[in-house]
Amino acid sequence: PWVFLILVPAATMGLWAEERRAGTIELLLTFPVTLLETILAKFLAGWVFITLGIILTFPVVITVDYLGNPDMGVILAGYVGSIAMSAACVSIGMFTSSLTRSQVISFVLSLVFCFVLLLAGWPPVTNFFVQWAPTALVDTIAAVSILTHYESIQRGVLDAKDIVYFLGVALCMIAATH
Repeated sequence: PWVFLILVPAATMGLWAEERRAGTIELLLTFPVTLLETILAKFLAGWVFITLGIILTFPVVITVDYLGNPDMGVILAGYVGSIAMSAACVSIGMFTSSLTRSQVISFVLSLVFCFVLLLAGWPPVTNFFVQWAPTALVDTIAAVSILTHYESIQRGVLDAKDIVYFLGVALCMIAATH
């Protein structure tokens, strides 16, 4: 998740911002496709790009498997979790890119948005809130965090609620982009 803070905003900062800055958005929107189809195409392009980057790390797994005896279930769950988390992060980056003409501003907004969602479940942050906030509020804040849902998957537990969370964030951000 920490690598995604830089990688995904950098990959998505130009999805819409560059179209608006260059003035090609008008041309794009005159094509015989709907706005939703265009948004989904840009989302899928960004998601496939990040997913390809994740998949290209698989030779490391092959090497570790050759040299030792790792738990492949945990490794594969980590890959599934990373790809699901990338869907959420790409959709956030796409949303922030649609808000501005500047790629730099889009990068910073996406970085901040993802950073806040990541920090919400980080143990030092939740421990800080435990000291003065009600438990229900702390649990709610932690439930919104990307880190909380990814850590569950990272341990090898593929729970539907975690996958639904990432896909739900992606759908909400796609709707917000629309």
